Amino acid sequence: MTTPNNTLGNVIFVGTGPGDPGLLTLRAVEALTEADAVVIDHDEQRDLLSYAPAGVEVIDIGCDGDGSPLTAAVRARKIVSSTKGGRRVVRLLDGDPFTHPTGADEALACAKGGVPFEIVPGVSNLTAVPSHAGIPLVAGRKRGVAIVDINGKVDWRKHTADTLVLLRAGDQLGDVADALIEAGRAADIPVAAITSGTTVQQKTVVSTLEKIASAVNGAPVAPSVIVVGDVVNHRAQLSWFETKPLFGWRVLVPRTKEQAGTLVAALRRAGGVPEEVPTISVEPPRNPQQIDKAVRGMVEGRYEWIVFTSFNALRAVREKITEYGLDARAMSGLKVAAVGDKTAAALREWGIEPDLVPSSEQSAKGLLTDWPPYDEVLDPINRVFLPRADIATETLAAGLIELGWEVDDVTAYRTVRAAPPPAETREAIKSGKFDAVVFTSSSTVRNLVGIAGKPHASTVIACIGPATAKTAEEHGLRVDVLAPEPSAEVLADSLSDFGAARRMSLIEAGEPVTRPSERRRRRGGARRKA
Repeated sequence: MTTPNNTLGNVIFVGTGPGDPGLLTLRAVEALTEADAVVIDHDEQRDLLSYAPAGVEVIDIGCDGDGSPLTAAVRARKIVSSTKGGRRVVRLLDGDPFTHPTGADEALACAKGGVPFEIVPGVSNLTAVPSHAGIPLVAGRKRGVAIVDINGKVDWRKHTADTLVLLRAGDQLGDVADALIEAGRAADIPVAAITSGTTVQQKTVVSTLEKIASAVNGAPVAPSVIVVGDVVNHRAQLSWFETKPLFGWRVLVPRTKEQAGTLVAALRRAGGVPEEVPTISVEPPRNPQQIDKAVRGMVEGRYEWIVFTSFNALRAVREKITEYGLDARAMSGLKVAAVGDKTAAALREWGIEPDLVPSSEQSAKGLLTDWPPYDEVLDPINRVFLPRADIATETLAAGLIELGWEVDDVTAYRTVRAAPPPAETREAIKSGKFDAVVFTSSSTVRNLVGIAGKPHASTVIACIGPATAKTAEEHGLRVDVLAPEPSAEVLADSLSDFGAARRMSLIEAGEPVTRPSERRRRRGGARRKA
């Protein structure tokens, strides 16, 4: 390797694995969080930019201006050039960098140009895809495994292993199956053809060697991995991924990405595909003088307590503090209360440990249960700063006053109805292309119906509590799922339980397991059974 050029940075070649972003390695995530630039070659890789810093430069080297794929040499030159100025560059490559068609060439270009580089291996689709299909490559006495990349003519007599894993065989599967039978493989040996492995679009077709080609005939996407051998028989007991309760369900979440993090993560763990549609927009108060005066008073020591009832209230106060050129130290000496785990977590990220979080119910009522009454001896100041939304109720302020405190109840932000989502999203909502909608408050029901229309009758409706369910019913929606506790995680779990029960009822009835949206379309609009 030539002597590194000090004006250049470095490149980390990151293997992204077989498709599931959750299979990224810890080192891959760490590299992305430190990147100055991220190099991609197709749009699906943009989903991984959530791990990169905000505003990171994204360099697409997939195609030129005319849409023609760039050669490996051109890609390599662009990568080397992107390191100028000492920048840390992350190059994302599907699968593993050294099994990717251009990964080695790009790394060799860095070596030739004196650019330091690192290779972060990706999880191999050779093992990950069969594992996600519930197929062990080694089981019992079946321990011999051969990997065969169908590229040109293959002498199948040489491949005598118990289990064969075939790559790039989808387009010529019939010919491959005939050749294997001619080479001595039993015609009735089990075969699994796996498409879109490790993603929620994964589909596995199980058949025999002589029938597998006709079984997958007409599929819109050719299988990416084929497994041949008796190990396929274990799928009936070991299928864990495609049997998740919400596998492949398209779930509408009427919240912003910032608000929906916990709920979205729980839905994804259950196999769902959440899509956030904001129904409210957070705006500054019409009269900012009140919040300005309160924040100045907070900095000057006017208050004993400040209460954050939401993440948006915290953000509004934090933005004011930043406007004054201050940071979290401006709140030193002030007692801080937070309603909800998310608000408490946001405070901790800012370097502030809340003094009071409800020990039971995460609500204003729960906070009041734990709030200490004002004590003239112990409390030097009797005033509480309560920044909140313009439409928030006065329950908390009234409760604090009853406990002997004086409350500055200040409008820190306004919530207004968001703009309508794109036309295709509105059409999907009204035509039943979403499998479920999760409502986290009465306002999300009213606002979603107002900006996008009512969800189709086939769509499963899940509500976080009785008040939200009542609002949904008032808008003509049938509530299928009601969470027993007002929690995002419990709401997701309740929807998962519904999905699992629905799946079991279909199996017991001898019907294929379909999503609510699929069943509606197949039956020409008939409502699905619970």
